[in-house]
Amino acid sequence: MNFPAELKYTKDHEWIRIEGDTAYIGITEFAQRELGDIVYLDIKTVGETIGKDKEFGTIEAVKTVSDLFMPVTAAINEINPLLDAQPELVNTDPYGDGWMIKATISNTAELDTLLSHNDYAALVGE
Repeated sequence: MNFPAELKYTKDHEWIRIEGDTAYIGITEFAQRELGDIVYLDIKTVGETIGKDKEFGTIEAVKTVSDLFMPVTAAINEINPLLDAQPELVNTDPYGDGWMIKATISNTAELDTLLSHNDYAALVGE
């Protein structure tokens, strides 16, 4: 399985990538495999600041619905517009076009509480 080294990870299987002042957030390859075919994302928190480990939306697969949690406290600026028509991008490209939200981090010190790619791989048994 692929866990890019430049990302940080949560125990709840979200990832975060920092580009300048923007944080991209999605779910890991492990998480999308566990969920199966993604059919819908329900994220209605644009413009809100969501606390670390708090729910920012849900993801629906063919057989289940799962909560999505913020890796760090951040203000959600944008939902990936591609996912409205193509939610399966979460399955086919979880670290690329399958990102879910863009956000502005409120407390960068919280990044230090996240898992490295090696720690996350160990967590999921890879």
